Amino acid sequence: MRRDPRWEDAEYRLAFCTLVTHYWSNHGFLDPPILESTEPLHGIPGTLIHGRHDVSGPVSTAWQLHRAWPQSELIVVEDEGHGGAEMVEHWQAANQRHVQRIMTKTGEGGPR
Repeated sequence: MRRDPRWEDAEYRLAFCTLVTHYWSNHGFLDPPILESTEPLHGIPGTLIHGRHDVSGPVSTAWQLHRAWPQSELIVVEDEGHGGAEMVEHWQAANQRHVQRIMTKTGEGGPR
């Protein structure tokens, strides 16, 4: 995999780091923060896919969200960060599982 050439630009790196820091220091502008407001998610299945090397958020946050969201599934991709080919594969597979679950529940059978 080739590194994105934007990272060679010091202004881009500074802008990106400023933005990420701003969002994380403000809990992603969620009020209340997501880990304090998972009750509405109870009863809704979902899949969390997190890269072990994601520098924008530690895997412990994904684990805490998974623990607070009873119907969630957590997939940790050991060799990727915030995105990558394996994460896309997990995302596609999770979408197919959710489509199949919905189709079965509504009596519409499987994907066409």
